[in-house]
Parts: sequence; C-alpha cells; structure tokens
Amino acid sequence: MRQYNPSEVETKWQQYWEDQKMFATTEDSDKPKFYCLEQFPYPSGKLHMGHMRVYSIGDVIARFKKMQGYNVLHPMGWDAFGMPAENAAIKNKLHPAKWTFENIDYMRKQQKTLGVSYDWEREVTTCAPDYYKFTQWLFLHFYEQGLAYRKKAAVNWCPDCVTVLANEQVEDGSCWRCGTEVVKKELEQWFFRITDYAEKLLQDLDTLDGWPEKVKTMQRNWIGKSEGAEIVFELPDIQEKVSVFTTRPDTLFGVTYIVLAPEHPYVQKLIQGTEKETAITEFVDAIRKKSEIERTSTDSEKIGIFTGKYAIHPLTKQQVPIWIANYVLLEYGTGAVMGVPAHDERDFLFAKKYDMPIVQVIQPLKADTIVLDDQGNLTKAYTGEGTLINSDIFNDKENEKVITEIAQYLQEQGLGKATVSYRLRDWLVSRQRYWGAPIPIIYCDDCGTVPVPNEQLPVLLPEEVSFDVGNKSPLASSASFMNTTCPTCGKQAKRETDTMDTFICSSWYYLRYTDPKNDHVPFSSERANQWLPVDEYIGGIEHAVLHLLYSRFFTKVLHDSGLVNFNEPFKSLLTQGMVIKEGAKMSKSKGNVVSPDEIISKYGADTGRLFILFAAPPDRDLDWNDQGVEGCYRFLNRVWRFINENQNVNESKVAYATDCDASKELHRMIHVTIKRVTEDVGERYNFNTAISAIMELVNKMYQYPAEANQAVLQAAIRTLVILLAPFAPHITEELWQIIGEKESIYLTDWPKYDAKALILDEVEIVAQVNGKMKAKLVVPTDATKEQIEKLALEDERIQSSIEGASIKKIIVVPQKLINIVVG
Repeated sequence: MRQYNPSEVETKWQQYWEDQKMFATTEDSDKPKFYCLEQFPYPSGKLHMGHMRVYSIGDVIARFKKMQGYNVLHPMGWDAFGMPAENAAIKNKLHPAKWTFENIDYMRKQQKTLGVSYDWEREVTTCAPDYYKFTQWLFLHFYEQGLAYRKKAAVNWCPDCVTVLANEQVEDGSCWRCGTEVVKKELEQWFFRITDYAEKLLQDLDTLDGWPEKVKTMQRNWIGKSEGAEIVFELPDIQEKVSVFTTRPDTLFGVTYIVLAPEHPYVQKLIQGTEKETAITEFVDAIRKKSEIERTSTDSEKIGIFTGKYAIHPLTKQQVPIWIANYVLLEYGTGAVMGVPAHDERDFLFAKKYDMPIVQVIQPLKADTIVLDDQGNLTKAYTGEGTLINSDIFNDKENEKVITEIAQYLQEQGLGKATVSYRLRDWLVSRQRYWGAPIPIIYCDDCGTVPVPNEQLPVLLPEEVSFDVGNKSPLASSASFMNTTCPTCGKQAKRETDTMDTFICSSWYYLRYTDPKNDHVPFSSERANQWLPVDEYIGGIEHAVLHLLYSRFFTKVLHDSGLVNFNEPFKSLLTQGMVIKEGAKMSKSKGNVVSPDEIISKYGADTGRLFILFAAPPDRDLDWNDQGVEGCYRFLNRVWRFINENQNVNESKVAYATDCDASKELHRMIHVTIKRVTEDVGERYNFNTAISAIMELVNKMYQYPAEANQAVLQAAIRTLVILLAPFAPHITEELWQIIGEKESIYLTDWPKYDAKALILDEVEIVAQVNGKMKAKLVVPTDATKEQIEKLALEDERIQSSIEGASIKKIIVVPQKLINIVVG
C-alpha cells in the first residue's frame, strides 16, 4: 500500500480536471440549472483564510449539485479596479495594471491549488477593456433611462484617498477603506437615482425567503422608510416658507421650536448681516466636518445654536424660534424638523439643555404613566398613546387615529400634505481616481453634456498620467484623453475625467458570467434569463448595504427596461462568518495569520478544506485550531488506509445480504449517513454535521468483522467515497480509481437512501423506578407494552430496585422508556 501523498494526488487531479474541462458549463443541457456563485475577490496579492473558507463552501455546494444531476454554473473572476492598486502603483512606481494582473495570476494559481470546481473559461476581470466597455454601456443605459445625472453637491471627501465616497462608504465618520476621517466638499458629481427604486427595494425584500433576516433588516434600516407629513412654516424675516417633515403630525400643537440642518440654504439668508452671523458660521463649519453617522448617532451629544429668528406656526400662528443643530441632515426629509419636546426624547433633552418651553399635547389614558415635577412639568417625554389636549379642534381625539385627519386638514388649508420619506440617498458614483472605468461622457460648449456613442466604447484609460494632481482626477493630466471631438457636432470637446465607483463594476458581474465572450452587449437576455437569478450566493455580510443593495438596484433597472425577466439577482444568500485565531480576526499586526499556502504545503488542500468545513457552521465565526487541522489530516489518512487495505473487498463476488447483526447494522448505517449528508448539505448547509456523519460511518466500517458479508462493506466503501467527494475532492478521485472505477467520481450520481433501511429492529429504552433510571434495555422496535413490562421485570437491576416493594403502576412510552412506580 502506498502512503497518502496529498501533493502528488492533488496535482494529478487538478491537471486532470483542467485537461478534461470537467467543470465547463454547457448551455444546451436538458438538466435543471443551478447557479452557484461566491463573491469575486479583489486581487490584493494573496488569498487569505477568509477566501479559502468562502471558496470551500461554494465548492461543496457546486460539486454536490453536479452529482445530483444539475447543470451547474460555477464561475470566478476579479473585482480588479480600485484605490489599493492605484496606491500600490504610486508607492512601488508600477502601473496599476501591471500590479493588478500579476496579483491575479498568483491568486488564480492559488485557487487552482484549492481544487475549486470553477469554469475558468468564463473568468471575468473588471479592469479589462472587454469588461469595462460594458460597465460604460450600462452607465449610458442608466443615463438614457433618466437614472444618471450630474449636480453640484456637498459630498463625502477622503483626504487620504483623494476621492469622493458614497454615504454607504463612510463608516463611523471615516473612509471605509483607509480609515481617514471624512470631510464635506462641494463638487460637481455624477449620481444614480437609486431613490427612484426605494419602495421596490424595500417591498421586494419580503420575497427573499432565502436571505438571512439580519441582512434584510440592515437593508430596511438603510432605506429607512418613514410615513408622515410635510408641514409648512412661514419665515417672515426672509419672505420664505420651509417644509418640515414629521412622522408625528398629531403632535403639531406641541411644537415649541424648529431646527434647520447646518447645510440648509435658508441658514445664510437668516443670519446674513446679523450679530450672530460670525458665531453661527463657525458653528456650521464645525458641524459640516462631521460625518452623517456621527451627527445622528444616539450616543452623540445634540448641540445647537439659536438663529435669533422665528417661524410662524401654521395653525396657532405663534412665533416659533428657529435653531440650527447637528442632528438634522439636509439629505434626509426636507432638512428641517419640528421640535416637540413633550413627546420626543431627543427633543425633550434638547429643550431642557437650551431652556425652551415644553407643551404637552397628548394625555395618557392612564395618568400614572407620566411623571411631573413640583411645578407640574414633565420630567421626561411621553411617547405613548393617548388623547389630544391643547390641540384646538382636535382635542379629545385619540392621537394615533387623528394622524391622517391632521395631515388631510393641513393639505386642505394649503399648509402641508401627507408624504413618505426615505433615508436612502441617490448613489454618488463619481471618483477622482485613475484606476476605474472612465465615465463615458463628453462636454461640448455647443451641445452640452453628450454621451459617448456605444460604437465608440470602450473609452480606454490612458497609459501615461500623473498621480500628483491634487483634488482632480489623474485623467485630467492626460491631454490625449481629455481632448476629443463632440460626437454630435464634431467640434473640439472635453471628456469627463472622473471614473466610476468600483461598486458599479461589481453590480452586474453575475450577469456577465452567463455570456462572458459577447462583444456586442453586456450579456444576451436569453442567457441571463436562462441562468439567473443566482441560486446560491456566498459572501460576507459586510456588503449588506453596499454591493448587495446596488446589485438589487441594477437588476431592477434592467428588468424594467426589458433586458431581463427577473427582478432580484440572488435567490438565496449565505453569509459566512470570519476566520479568527486566538479570539481575534487574522491580521499581520496581531501575528495570528495562517496562510492557505502554508496549510496546502504541509497537509494538502483537502485537509484545509475539510477542517474549514468541519470546525464551524458556515454562518458562524470559525476559530482556527492547529490541532483540529491535524485531526482532519489524520482522518483522511484513516480513510486512505482503510480503503487501500480493503481493496480485495471490491473483487468479492458474494451476493449482498444482511445475514448477521454486523451486516444489518452497517447496511442501516450506510443509508442513515446518505440521508444525513444529503439533508445537511442540500437543505441546511450544515457541513460540519455532514462530515461528522461521514466520520461515524468510517468508525463503523473499521469495526466490521472480516467474516461478515463483504458486499455490504463494498457498498459502504463506495458510499463513503461518494459522500466525501464534495468536501475532499482530490483524495476521493484517487480512491475512486483505487476501488476500480474508471470515470471521474463527479460523473457519478449522488446516492439515494432507502427509507426501509433506516428502520431499527431493536431499540434501547430507559428503565426507571419511581422516575430514576436503573437500567437500559434493548427491546424489539415493535415490542408491545406487555413484552416491555416482562423484559423489564425480568432484569436483575430492576428486580433488586423493587425488591420488597409493591408495584403501584407501570408506565410505558414505546421505544423510549418504562417507569415502574412502587410504594
């Protein structure tokens, strides 16, 4: 028997799969389709354990489905544009393309050593012209649909990355990629109207039964739908009106102040030429430097400044002071809110801090639900239900029932209207960087903004640029790129020098995989409709409100314009946990990094894969354990040794028969294991328990006596190799050959279990006396109550326990227990 040599076995079968194009997907199959997709990686240089985990998970599902008879699409590619490549190029004086493609070559080699069943003929790379040509095509499609527009706006600016960030890319006030504090800057920028799809994005979350509820909740919160009313307050000092959005129009008579966002255009008008102008300007400048998350966090102190001006309450006609505060955002609602301190906790604290009046307008149904001080004032806001007081014609009405009535009354009086507001903002897609897809727009003095015709795509990135251009895009340093002719009039014109947010590239790549060689359009509708939506999408939960939201938006736009017949891209979503070691995420700074190369070199890819799949359920964090890896390596050696030592079993001509206890039990174990693994992999993705079941089968096989029926053992060996194949693909291919099979194991059908074989002839039950266990009895599965009683009373342990006592009652629960009650 030759020793198990992972390196030799894995190299052999990786080459075989490549030569045979084993995992190439055909379009004309009559098999049902299954599209399995892991989120494609950024080519940073080397794979880490997080990559190894997500690819191992995806590969088990893809191989399992192939063996179940599905036509499987399982592609891979590279999310290759982005700032890290540009920053690395500046640091190392390399072109970003050289740095990126060298990394891709190395990481592709690593993926192949993992033995992942990708159809490499469908590989896509987002920074390749044949891909970003169609990223530009899609930008123009959005432009034609009225969903791409340009405007001057206060945007999130990262001084370190020297580029704009979308709201979703600001985390705790800092750049999502480099961690630098984000500031606000006024710039002309391109946006996508994702807000046009806010309601669809929200409602269709309810159709995604295969998504984790946590991810759907994150998207709901980000979209942030609020139903309420816009109420108009007059600003007599500047002859303007301001609309205030509120979800609580029932508290309108309790308004004692209104608050404008620091960025609100009326702020400058209100303070211009007043004694407060300097102080308020300084306050506004300080607040605008803070991120949206910092300003709205429940932990942040709410600070404000009085403008010295007043608004007119639309119903009472009283003067209401106008404040500016950090917690109000121009982008949310109308950029103005009304302060109702008696019935809003934030407003209450703000009013107390700045000594403003508090007017109660809701009387609780139970008086003891509010607490008053010695002067009869509220000690905290009351936010519950009740009846209106101090509210004129609406007094004595239930506050929740009067919300619609007040909104309607305001609309009739021309003082407001019922409305819906969303937290979601339009997607800012301009980036002032080089390494991205150029925005295909031309600016002509005569014709204005002109889209590049599709036949002139791609707009190629220029080779020679300067990266030291300050706040502008490096593309602006290339005269050959900048200067062009207008496609409409033929006169001299200028190109747009911003590139696109790289999340645009990743918002449609799953479509390109269905038709990766198409030179005319991003994908054919026929191919996309054939394969999508993706049946299982695997990746990190950190993309819940970035990539996943944007991809849903893209799909809905393409559906509405007739390019696809589905409106959600991912049917089922599996969000895997992190790989941690010693209680912390792996990182170089912590010195706890384990490299996939290191594991493959020492133990082989099959061992690394098996441990990653066995150590924890896929949606939980996995704590790396060197002893656990060793244990998986020993297990594979154990399987190798058993099958090699029992090769003669496969030559046995004995008829299959369960003619003794050992053969009966192994026969049953075979079918129990098939059932458990099939359900754990196919229904629950509990790979750890599936592997555990396989290990139990191996233990049972080692206990099988030589004199028992060898055909049953032969069936167990075949079953073992097939069930292990999705988890450890290389060793199982080799063992499949060793037991005499000629074709690849992945051309073999997945086994089905025999339900009759699962039925036990005998079962172990608990025997109790007065509720305390005294023995365990083995009884026939179909034993009657009388038979169980007889067996229990004949047992010596039971007899000694009831000696000298009288039996009052005997309780039998079939196949579980017998309890003898004595007195």
